[in-house]
Amino acid sequence: MNQERPVRGIDIAKRILHAVGRENRGQVVYRKRLSRHDLIPLIGKLPPVRIGLEACGGAHDGARRLRADGPEVKRRAPQCVQPYVKSNNNDRRDAEASAAAGTRPTRRCVPAQDVAPQDSQALHRVRERLIGERPALVQEGHGLLHE
Repeated sequence: MNQERPVRGIDIAKRILHAVGRENRGQVVYRKRLSRHDLIPLIGKLPPVRIGLEACGGAHDGARRLRADGPEVKRRAPQCVQPYVKSNNNDRRDAEASAAAGTRPTRRCVPAQDVAPQDSQALHRVRERLIGERPALVQEGHGLLHE
């Protein structure tokens, strides 16, 4: 792993993203608040960087899109990022913590899934939820018929 690359931490929120840049010595260089469609052009303009993301449901797609532009993307498990949050949780501090965790080479990374396995997993989750709700619907129907 190349330690010379600056690190960018990105917190993937719903509509607004927060990006934090750290130089090689760990100093925060910039903080930006972006919309989703502004992120990819910004990353395309940057020199080779390492991007730290907190692993969540939307981070698979984000990692795939960011990796297409060339940077090294590291997704960290939330329990590996949490120790670097300085005080109360908000999106900007989460981005700073993702950047701090991105500088640690020994922290484990979560691999990004391809689209096909992620689609298959989503179908299985929906099917399991439908199977779990079926008895409740049957019992509710029985209760209504008894009334």
